[in-house]
Amino acid sequence: MAYEAKMKETDNSVLEFIENVESVKKREDAYQLLDIFAEVTGYEAKMWGPSIIGFGTYHYKYASGHEGDAPLVGFSPRKAKISLYFATGDTDREELLKQLGKHEAAKACVYINKVADINVDILKALISQSVTFLQERYPSHT
Repeated sequence: MAYEAKMKETDNSVLEFIENVESVKKREDAYQLLDIFAEVTGYEAKMWGPSIIGFGTYHYKYASGHEGDAPLVGFSPRKAKISLYFATGDTDREELLKQLGKHEAAKACVYINKVADINVDILKALISQSVTFLQERYPSHT
């Protein structure tokens, strides 16, 4: 049975998605993050799956043969916390996370309560570092 990626780029409206975020504060943070991610990456925001706003894309292929496409970076204003998606595996990431501000880190996600809790300049550095890391690791074949 073929593996079907759960996270696929869709044609859904990013602005419509943000407008449907229940919390006014999370909605305001989502618009702020939208501007920050777009400014740093230079990519247009696209919806990935039902709830992830992604920027740019890369094609990955693992040794197992599994392959697919994913956004270079992204975020999702979820009910509990805002999820930020960055590349893993780069040593710069850990140093930057120490300076980010109030957050929780998982393998590929960083969770924040609100943008006001973090250093936006460090966020911009994390976005930039992630994009560079992924573009070097998975160079485009187009």
